[in-house]
This record gives sequence, structure tokens and C-alpha cells, in this order.
Amino acid sequence: MRILLAAGLMLASALTPAFAQDGTLVLYTSQPNTDAQQTADAFMAKYPGITVEWVRDGTPKIMAKFRAELEAGAPLADVLLIADVVTMEGLKAEGLLLNYPEADTTGFDANLFDEDGAYFSTKLITTGIVYNTAASMVPASWLDLTKPEAKDQLAMPSPLTSGAALIHAVTLTGSLAEGWDFYSALAANGAQASGGNGDILTAVAGGEKLYGMIVDFLPIREAAKGAPVAFVFPTEGVSAVTEPAAILASAPNPDNAKLFIDFLLSEEGQQLASNQGYIPARDGVALPAGYPDRAGIKVLPYDAAAALANETANKEQFGEIFGQ
Repeated sequence: MRILLAAGLMLASALTPAFAQDGTLVLYTSQPNTDAQQTADAFMAKYPGITVEWVRDGTPKIMAKFRAELEAGAPLADVLLIADVVTMEGLKAEGLLLNYPEADTTGFDANLFDEDGAYFSTKLITTGIVYNTAASMVPASWLDLTKPEAKDQLAMPSPLTSGAALIHAVTLTGSLAEGWDFYSALAANGAQASGGNGDILTAVAGGEKLYGMIVDFLPIREAAKGAPVAFVFPTEGVSAVTEPAAILASAPNPDNAKLFIDFLLSEEGQQLASNQGYIPARDGVALPAGYPDRAGIKVLPYDAAAALANETANKEQFGEIFGQ
């Protein structure tokens, strides 16, 4: 009996990685400060022997910091948790990410994580349509934004200055039958392409514009507070930024990094994402208040590798259409 028990324990230990669960973890992230602190606190509550140190900035600055440290031979970061998969795809191509194929991806669609385990989506931040509740037209389709009712009334971020907006443009032009002609129609209809998501929300909530392309959580949160805005998931589907996480090949604490990835992908970690107001990437975790049923949200396909290869051409195409 003891022999069988010992054999069972040996088998279990062989199947489950045994990590020390102490020391430090250094996280570089583009999450908002509040989200980053909540994520770090939740992980440390689960693993009290590990201290999380995190640095927050925009993705370009985070990447510049990482590369400077790498070039100096003194890399500090263990995990990247940033906005988009295009950056991750580039890092993977350079061999700068540590593959973690053993990560538990139960409940995740295959298109939400890298096939080699180089990076993993942690949430879905979709881009749809916000409208002022005083608008005469309630949009249901992306094409509604090209109608006369939306003439000179659409605000949207520019792909030339926003990575998420570029992902959105590439996703729509690759999925809509109109392709880039859709953006040509928007430009002809007087669409304004500038500023960030916060600027879009301010313009639409204040009535300066009646419609906007925007990430989902901002107008949904503000509508719950009484702002005169509503958010639409268009019938054709939405693009999504998935805030992927990855372990760096140069990570000083790779075992703790693996535990952090496991936490982010777990039901507990995904419930945290929902509590923060985002759509969980993992099926079976309830969406935040104000969102429709998950089954009613169609996420359009996006090829990160192709987008990386065609980034310059896509920006030039947009710039030509909008004269930027």
C-alpha cells in the first residue's frame, strides 16, 4: 500500500511542476495602475511567499525600458502584461519569450493563446460603437456609421497613434466585404480620426459628436453612472485587444513567472478580470454588469503575424485615406 502511495505521489509530482513559491516576481505592464495593483495583490494573497514588483507605462515605453536593460546585460522583468499580441509576436520572432506549453488553457479558444505557449490572452477588450442617447439613429452595424445620420458626427482613434486602433482597422478591413473602402466611406462622411478612447468618450458624452469607435468598458462604465451614452456590439462582430501575458526568456525568476501565468489564466484570475470590468478570456466566467451574454458577442478573427508584417503598409493606407 505504501509503495502504491509513493508511486502515486511520484506520478503526481511528475505531472505537476513543483515551484518554490517564494522570492520575487517583476512585472512590466501597460495595465492601468489600479488594475496592476489589484492583480499583484491578488497573486501575492495566493502566494504570500512571493513579492511582486511592478512597473507600469505605455507599451512603447515599457518595451524601450526592457530592451535597454537587455542590451546592458541586466534584464529585470520576468513577465510582460501588455495591450496587444502584435508586440508579443515580434518578441517571439526575436526569441525573447520563454515558451510555456504546460500552461493550463482550459476554457480558452485556441486563437487566444500562442500555439507554442509564448503568450496568452488574459481578457477581451473589444472595440464597438458608442452613441449619445440623444442621437436619432441607434447604430447596429458598422456600415451605419457611413449613413447620412452620422455625417460629421463620428469620432475615432487614429491607427497612426494607437496600437489598439490599428488592430481594429486591420480586423475590420480583413473581415468586412468592403475592406478599406469602409474607411474611405467613413472619411467621405466626415469622420474625425484623432485622440484616444478617453477623448472619444468625452466628445460623445458631451454631445460634440453623436457616435464613436471606442473600447467597450469605458462607455459601459459611464452609462452605469448616468452618462448619456450607450454601447453597441455591431452585428458583424468586433475587434479585440486581448492584453496578453508572456514570460521573458531572460526572466530572472522563471518559476514564479509560470505561477503568475497560471494565476492569470485560472478561474480566480479570470474572475478578477471580470471584477475589474473586462470580458474574461476564459469561457464559463461571468461577464461584468452591463454586458450582454457572452454568446452574443462575436469577436472577429485577427492574424497577428500578418499584421506585424504589414504594419507599415496598413498605416500608410489609413494615412492616405484620412490625409494624415
